Amino acid sequence: MNEAEESRDRLSEVFLDEATIPRGAIDLDHERAVAIFDLIEENSFAVPGRDDGPYTLMISQEESKLTFDVRTGDGEQAVSIVVSMTPFRPLLKDYFMVCETYYNAIRTASPRQIEAIDRERTKLHNEGADLMAQRLSEKVSVDQGTARRLFTLISTLRWKT
Repeated sequence: MNEAEESRDRLSEVFLDEATIPRGAIDLDHERAVAIFDLIEENSFAVPGRDDGPYTLMISQEESKLTFDVRTGDGEQAVSIVVSMTPFRPLLKDYFMVCETYYNAIRTASPRQIEAIDRERTKLHNEGADLMAQRLSEKVSVDQGTARRLFTLISTLRWKT
């Protein structure tokens, strides 16, 4: 058992509420599954004042808000966090544009051009992770890697196919 598996301050399961977050195209569902897998594999997710993790996270959506319902292993609600997506919109728009540019560049651009685009993509991803950590900080504590993986998951929920 590794250190992450032994820690109580982590997520053991992540679910998307299919009633409010409809399944997408096959590629999109695959991206979501990979994002969830990566998040579960490595995360640090603590609920201050509690020591009853690991936790289960259910994400649901209502209009421009996501609800993060955090539960203990026995199903008791540990915390519920409503996150407005409005502050993420401009960042996600830029992030998706740079991602598309990156994927197009892979086919035709020079390595130097690809590296420059990838640096911009990483910068925007880090900004998204910082915003995610900030939006969650009053109710849960996450490390930078977990915030990055949560932003990746959120971006898959907002990706327009």
